[in-house]
Amino acid sequence: MIIGIGTDITEVPRIAAKLAKGDGFRNLVFTPFEISYCEQQAMPAESYAARFAAKEAVLKAFGTGWGNGGVNFDEIEIRNDAAGKPEVFLIGNGAAKYELLGIKKIWVSLSHEKSAAVAMVIIEG
Repeated sequence: MIIGIGTDITEVPRIAAKLAKGDGFRNLVFTPFEISYCEQQAMPAESYAARFAAKEAVLKAFGTGWGNGGVNFDEIEIRNDAAGKPEVFLIGNGAAKYELLGIKKIWVSLSHEKSAAVAMVIIEG
């Protein structure tokens, strides 16, 4: 059964501008694992933007959006498996939301290019 779906598109230059202002945005939104991953990429801003879009899409799939569901951006972590497929991991309040909603699986798809990043999330229960 599908519990929720969410999608988001993020402008890469907007994320790049926030990142250029210092570490505040980076540390507020992304986990240390994500920061390490993104900083190793040829185009870090594109990777950050894709992960930001995924986090927004997860919150939309929860049905809460940002700020209404008690889950912070840094409690949603996007990792890639050995084959490069993105996966969602929930931490803290995110993990509690996972249990509360009876989630079995979170599906995520990411895509990005020079100017935009997009994410699609389906929550299965």
